[in-house]
Amino acid sequence: MKIKSFVFLFIMAGLLVSCSESKTVKNAAPEVKKSTAPVADSEVAVIEMENAAAFGTIRIELYSNIAPKMVARFKELAREGVYDGTTFHRLNQSVIQGGDPNSKDDDPGNDGQGGSQKPNVIAEFSDIPYDTGIVGAARSQDFNSANSQFFITLKREPAFDNKYTIFGKVIEGMNNVRTISGVEPKEIERPVEAVRIKTITIQPGR
Repeated sequence: MKIKSFVFLFIMAGLLVSCSESKTVKNAAPEVKKSTAPVADSEVAVIEMENAAAFGTIRIELYSNIAPKMVARFKELAREGVYDGTTFHRLNQSVIQGGDPNSKDDDPGNDGQGGSQKPNVIAEFSDIPYDTGIVGAARSQDFNSANSQFFITLKREPAFDNKYTIFGKVIEGMNNVRTISGVEPKEIERPVEAVRIKTITIQPGR
């Protein structure tokens, strides 16, 4: 049982790693912003899936007061269409992860290894807990390597706390996130049939 628990924790530690290292600026462990309540941005992100009948829409509030640089990057990439046609390439019991431009091509072997052409975003860690529906920035082992990839948590994940930049939360469509997470068949965590994002748009909040 101890061995199984260790293996599980080892796997979980690597779940949210984006393998792109090329644009990384390495720094010491970042400070964690504490006791700052997230405030919803005036704009929201709306993810529309290619197979809308099956996967619907996901609406995300953004936290500029917690992670201003990552929110700015996410909005920028969304407005440039970088996310359009990408897939959720990693589905497991903890997260769905997407946002890799590599997932647009016909080579599934490079999914999860890429990012945008823009510089990496420095860590903006906070003490907000990783509850259900939190949107975080994927990264490599370098704290300051977030770029374009993001993930959405399916349940409370205390092992993620203080380790990944939180920049939003799902406010509508969590049922669609769960539907996406349950897609079968998979090759390990990658869906055999692409679960593709049609577009991510930035819209005025309600």
